[in-house]
Amino acid sequence: MTESISPASSFAPLAPSRVSRTAELAQLVQAIGPVPRYTSYPTAPHFRAVAEDGEWKTWLEAQPEGTAFVLYVHVPFCRQMCWYCGCHTQITKNDEMLERFLQHLLQEIELVGTHLPQDARLSGLHFGGGTPTIIGGAGLKRIVEPLFRRFKMLPDAEIAIEIDPRHCDRPLANDLAAMGFNRVSLGVQSLDPQVQKAVNRVQPFEDVARSVEALRSAGVNAINFDLLYGLPYQTVANVVETAERCLTLHPDRLALFGYAHVPWMKAHQARIDAERLPGTAERLEQEAAAADVLVAAGYRRIGLDHFAHPEDSLAQRAANQSLHRNFQGYTTQSGEVLLGLGPSAISTFPEGYAQNIPAVAAWRQAIVEHRLPVARMRRVSNEDRLRRAVIEQLMCHLEVDLAAMAAAHGMPVEMFDADLAKLETLMRHDVVLRDGYRITVPEDGRALVRQVCASFDAYLAGNAPAANPAPKHAAA
Repeated sequence: MTESISPASSFAPLAPSRVSRTAELAQLVQAIGPVPRYTSYPTAPHFRAVAEDGEWKTWLEAQPEGTAFVLYVHVPFCRQMCWYCGCHTQITKNDEMLERFLQHLLQEIELVGTHLPQDARLSGLHFGGGTPTIIGGAGLKRIVEPLFRRFKMLPDAEIAIEIDPRHCDRPLANDLAAMGFNRVSLGVQSLDPQVQKAVNRVQPFEDVARSVEALRSAGVNAINFDLLYGLPYQTVANVVETAERCLTLHPDRLALFGYAHVPWMKAHQARIDAERLPGTAERLEQEAAAADVLVAAGYRRIGLDHFAHPEDSLAQRAANQSLHRNFQGYTTQSGEVLLGLGPSAISTFPEGYAQNIPAVAAWRQAIVEHRLPVARMRRVSNEDRLRRAVIEQLMCHLEVDLAAMAAAHGMPVEMFDADLAKLETLMRHDVVLRDGYRITVPEDGRALVRQVCASFDAYLAGNAPAANPAPKHAAA
């Protein structure tokens, strides 16, 4: 990096005007209710169960020679459950179980590979979890080697992995570098001891610093941090302190996610004391204060919840309006072909979406029977593609020209008139600005961009026909 980024020197509380504005936004959030995170459209609750392989085999075989794929590999295991976790994962200390998982994942790679074009390219590879490094450097090598043989890696391919800083040492860092990993995401969440204890993830700052030093010494220099706000016992002050301490390690990117408390979906979250969770207004104050610290330190704000060094590719893509969003969040990788491997992994193809069987045992059984382990799919219509493009543009760049989008998809812009009417309340509160068919979300409305997108979601309750009842989403 040639440009220096320094942490803010001290914590300053939000100005009274900002506090008042935050309270106003909190009332809007509560009035509108839960909305999706929009990492896809239609969103995952609207995928449909399929018998056998559904259309998945046909979709795989329809990809032309030379298609560039982004691969996502899901490793659904951890050594210990973090009570805030919303991912598909399970706890194991059984290395034999991990070995069986590896063997079946390799079989899935081989099985899926028989339906792909021979000249398939690799533009990106991302390992998520769970804790992907639970299988160790040797296990990761057993996975990447057949992938690198099957796919021709493009020169600028990003090879990334999520890491728990409590379990990252120099040997692992050296293994990752040797395999070609060039970006790592570290789950930091919060550095406050009381918060860490309340969510069952005790992780001193020294663990994070040691991991960063090991990775950079090995040559893995692109480092992301994931932070959370809205956890029990979090305050504006300790959220800001976490952000400031993270800045001393000079990450390339930071993600600032809001905790989603959904114990009816994730039973382990019931172990979190809900009475200790901050309210909506306090959550927004935490987010705004942490964002102020990161922006003051020189990071560029990206979409809803990301921050990137000005020289990072994410910031550059945001600047030239070529940023994208998928199930891994904001990404520089373009195209519609994301291939998911492993239990619960989701794929995005030009034809639509497909999700693997989430339960490890059922996923494994499908592979043993030489079946593609797909559970749910969703074919997208031309209207879905148009609405997806509108929502992605808003989520990535906070503005959209509906007329231009409609023309590009061969559809009349007037189809959005009813959606624009739903924005009236948000417009009265200056959360969204309208100039004809051009929509803009101003900076102080950024935190509600998902609520703006929801007006263009034809599948939400109140938008969808009776045949498409909308499921509930997390209020986060």
